[in-house]
Amino acid sequence: MLKEKALHYHKFPKPGKIDIVPTKNCISQSDLSLAYTPGVAEPCREIEKDPQTAYDYTGKGNLVAVITDGTAVLGLGDIGPLAGKPVMEGKALLFKRFADINSYDIEVDQTDPAEFIKIVKALEPTFGGINLEDISSPRCFEIEEKLKEIMDIPVFHDDQHGTAVIGAAAVLNGLEIADKKPENCKVVLTGPGAAGVAIARHLINCGFMEENIFAYDSKGVLYKGRKDLKSPYHSFLFRDTEKRTLIELFENADVFIGTSVKGMVTEEMITRMAPNPVILPMANPDPEIPYETVVKVRPDAMAGTGRSDYPNQVNNVLGFPAIFRGALDVRARKITENMKMAATHALMRVAKMPALKSVLDVYGLKELEFGRNYLIPKPFDPRVLVEVAASVGSAAMEEGVSRISIDIEKYKKDLTERFVHE
Repeated sequence: MLKEKALHYHKFPKPGKIDIVPTKNCISQSDLSLAYTPGVAEPCREIEKDPQTAYDYTGKGNLVAVITDGTAVLGLGDIGPLAGKPVMEGKALLFKRFADINSYDIEVDQTDPAEFIKIVKALEPTFGGINLEDISSPRCFEIEEKLKEIMDIPVFHDDQHGTAVIGAAAVLNGLEIADKKPENCKVVLTGPGAAGVAIARHLINCGFMEENIFAYDSKGVLYKGRKDLKSPYHSFLFRDTEKRTLIELFENADVFIGTSVKGMVTEEMITRMAPNPVILPMANPDPEIPYETVVKVRPDAMAGTGRSDYPNQVNNVLGFPAIFRGALDVRARKITENMKMAATHALMRVAKMPALKSVLDVYGLKELEFGRNYLIPKPFDPRVLVEVAASVGSAAMEEGVSRISIDIEKYKKDLTERFVHE
């Protein structure tokens, strides 16, 4: 049934999920002379004299590219750029729906990192920001790192940082409920790929001790002396430990985060965790351990998944639209660690706000209150955009990576008037 509905949704009333709509009238000879020749020459001249005026006279400042090579699409793997196009169109749809950001999806038939980097760099004049998507690990680290270095607009690999920003918000709010401090907590992470590595780094920035984060991949524990994983991007996760099994890692763990595969975690493993643990098995569509099992075996847990049909969904739509909204509106040159941290704390705040009636109505709920079953906001809460965008924009200005300064309180008021209708 889902297959038929999904295919029908993508095919009708016209194929795909994205359209292009003009922002100016073109219904008269006068309009035509302004939209194209001769009038269009005037903004061209201004931009030639001062490239920054492109933000004033074109759509660059509200345009993001969603770019992939199709090597790691959802849980489908390396299916190629063309087969990945529906996902990229979906991302563009979410940019527009949740942040009113225009987006083009760009599927690149090039898997060599150096060539891919050249292609994306060459697109810089067109866009206000680059959202990298579904690029396999560890190539994704090299690609993003280099593009951030050579480009003067924000480059953001959402599979890494979107998941990290939102996952960290859930973890930190969960630990607050459990009355635990990040620096005293043990974390177990399965699946240290793009998302897993970024989550670990972000947790360290949030106050977790590096030595208290333990990772496990398809070959086993990441321990010092292991020879088969030579990626420099994983070196910070290698631990001086005698533990070699996943069940050993779970002993007295306060947090579990899964970005791996179905069935990785057992009931016995979570029984070994410390009291009031945060358990986030986020593999899609099937978590590392079923949500029902978690709440049955560990009723004291703060549990979430990557799915929309259970509480505490770690969904990237809570991150990338609002993060880019804030970055674009201050014309940021990059997205920094401080900007990502600001986004995490903004999400934590929204979860503690009284629920909007519109949000309750969307989800068919009578009430929604911060607690074990509500650690992070719902995607349809418009205050996510307001709080995250304002926090990201403010952090960019404070760090000196913005091209312009704005009045943040006025900005929040403007966003509220545009997006919060209640």
